[in-house]
Amino acid sequence: MDTKIHFVTADEAVKVVKSSDHIHFSSVASAPRILIEALCRRADRGEIRDIHIHHLHTEGPAPYTDPKYNGIFFHQGFFIGANVRKSVQAGYSDYIPVFLSETQRLYRCGALPCDVAMIQVCPPDKHGFVSLGTSVDATLAAIECAKTVIAVVNRNVPRAWGQAMIPMSMIDIFVEADTPLEPAHFSVPNEIETAIGKNCAALIDDGACLQMGIGAIPNAVLAQLGGHKHLGIHTEMFADGVLELVEKGVIDGSNKVTDKGKLVSTFLMGSQKVYDFIDDNPMVAMMDVGYTNDPYVMSRNPRMTAINSAVQIDLTGQVCADSIGLKFYSGVGGQVDFVYGASLSAGGKAIIAMPSCTSKGDSKIAPTVLNGAGIVTSRAHIHWVVTEYGAVDLYGKSMQERAKLLISIAHPDHRESLDRAAFERFGPHYHNFEI
Repeated sequence: MDTKIHFVTADEAVKVVKSSDHIHFSSVASAPRILIEALCRRADRGEIRDIHIHHLHTEGPAPYTDPKYNGIFFHQGFFIGANVRKSVQAGYSDYIPVFLSETQRLYRCGALPCDVAMIQVCPPDKHGFVSLGTSVDATLAAIECAKTVIAVVNRNVPRAWGQAMIPMSMIDIFVEADTPLEPAHFSVPNEIETAIGKNCAALIDDGACLQMGIGAIPNAVLAQLGGHKHLGIHTEMFADGVLELVEKGVIDGSNKVTDKGKLVSTFLMGSQKVYDFIDDNPMVAMMDVGYTNDPYVMSRNPRMTAINSAVQIDLTGQVCADSIGLKFYSGVGGQVDFVYGASLSAGGKAIIAMPSCTSKGDSKIAPTVLNGAGIVTSRAHIHWVVTEYGAVDLYGKSMQERAKLLISIAHPDHRESLDRAAFERFGPHYHNFEI
């Protein structure tokens, strides 16, 4: 097969963009920087207006959210990352609330148009296939639905397997650039995060299939799993903490039912070690987010164990994870997908893990969520809640029982006031039983 490519410059490629177009960027570590910069140059010249930009979280700069582009670019993301948070909270950008599993469906069902998809791929193989590398997520759906697909062919994009592999024929315009993928930077877990990690690890059985996100708490959990056996991975993303467990043989996927022996993910964010690990590695299957985050797909794996975080939890078990009061902070993401999927799995566990207090010392277990805050995981979905003070299972528990359990893992400085709030809410019979 002829795999010779005709390349154009980034400035030439983005000339296909018209005012009022909807554009999708590949996500997380693989945002197409050279195309974004060229698009901004067109905006600076006054050539385009009213461009709608969509993507999951991206790492690195997001210049299209600069207030000077108000009226030119309108960012409407599926998740709010640190690089767009101020813009969203100021109203220059916006957020589309959607389960991560359904981000692909927005394009495929036509709820959201896609005029131009801007992506990154590895160089083609001898069969004329390229790989989306670290960003399959909703990007595959955008490619399928876009009127025009522009791809940056980048030697730093790993040749990932699974649904990341697409034929060159799906791409209309090629640009060449070897920009390094955005790395993730991790902090070392502190004493509180380590305690949370130990409490979560105690709930994870040998043979469990894991989903967890990125950050200090997931890393703290993974650091405690060195003595476990036959763990599997079916997740929306993984990072460096997984690699050591693969090397030790702790993670081998041998107990999985779907994708036995494989690490399944839809996007990645980590150090260069992670990107090197997935390169041409048949053990890793990078899949469409409609597959990775389908509760029924993941639930076929026994002991599916999902670990997610929260901004705040009220005494009835409602989980706020996307906002702080009226301010949008992150997004729904895949939390509900995996909480539900893990709860359907034989022997599965859905875990919400968080510190008992904010950095300012306020209790994250509260009588009620802050005014205007959004509920991501409902009180009917909630199962396990973990803080540095322990782990409690709320499933099948009444409101008063839940309050008692949650207060037992709150920070000791706040337990008395929480107990008082529970008494005021539930009435004089609240104290008539013990957990």
